[in-house]
Amino acid sequence: MTKPLCSIVGVGPGIGMAVARRFAQEGFQLALLARNPQKLQGYVEELHKAGYEAHAFPTDAADEDSIHQSFYRLHEELGTKTSVLIYNAAALNQGLPSELIYDDAVQDFRVNVLGAAVSAQAVLPTMREKRRGTILFTGGGLATTPFPQYASLSIGKAGIRNLTYSLAGEVAEDGIHVATVTVCGFVKEGTRFDPDTIAEAYWDLHAQAPDAWETEFTYK
Repeated sequence: MTKPLCSIVGVGPGIGMAVARRFAQEGFQLALLARNPQKLQGYVEELHKAGYEAHAFPTDAADEDSIHQSFYRLHEELGTKTSVLIYNAAALNQGLPSELIYDDAVQDFRVNVLGAAVSAQAVLPTMREKRRGTILFTGGGLATTPFPQYASLSIGKAGIRNLTYSLAGEVAEDGIHVATVTVCGFVKEGTRFDPDTIAEAYWDLHAQAPDAWETEFTYK
């Protein structure tokens, strides 16, 4: 029997890997998408050692074609469609709003917001056909309380929160749960913002019954 598929865009050593482990514990196979092939393969090997099924698909979250090609490839190679999409990619560049460089800010927005929209578009047709699916975006407290030193990321987190609510309003009647985990702090092991603890919020959102769906979980 084919395992359900959780596709994670923007896998890193913090939330990305913690969420990967959490869903794997529930019987999901994993498609990991990130830009750096070497790091990505390392994450896959780490998951394999823990007894989980994971596959690497190098992807540039700022590139629309790269995202679409990766989802086409992973669905073909794994022989199943994405049941859960998690978008965790972010461009963490510092800079004051008065110092934003136009091209750099546009590139950041591609990663922080547009990559999430394109990833959702890649999985929505099958989710709509099956009338079920979960799409979860990693948000941040910068969406509502921006830091001047992280102007571009603050704009991005506001954008992905807006995308979450607008997409949720569009596809809820199709049986698709869209939500964001708004993390209001710096992720670090051994603290309240331990990634393994935060990963529970992603699973809880996915596991919610349709009549109890939440669009946002704020982790303070």
